Amino acid sequence: MSVKLHIKKGDQVQVIAGDSKGQQGKVLKVEVSKQRAIVEGVNIVKKATKPNAKNPQGGILEQEAPIHISNLMLIDPKSGKPTKVGRKKDAKGKLVRYAKKSGEEIK
Repeated sequence: MSVKLHIKKGDQVQVIAGDSKGQQGKVLKVEVSKQRAIVEGVNIVKKATKPNAKNPQGGILEQEAPIHISNLMLIDPKSGKPTKVGRKKDAKGKLVRYAKKSGEEIK
């Protein structure tokens, strides 16, 4: 089953629910099967790690945790405010995403 999500890697998004509400960031990774996304600088958690080759000291690291995509809204490229996402066909007949607030096409 293929699911179309309104958010892609590289999009600028705002968190609309949860502890990180109101924060904005760039989408680093989208987990389509779990319908979750990792957003840069948002939903930071502390993780205890054992010493390894990459981190010989070990200790407590801070990293981004995934957020459900229903709690994210795309930032309108024109106004800089959160907007819903629509899909329409462009002049060439290709399906493209657009911001419903401004009508601006999302690259």
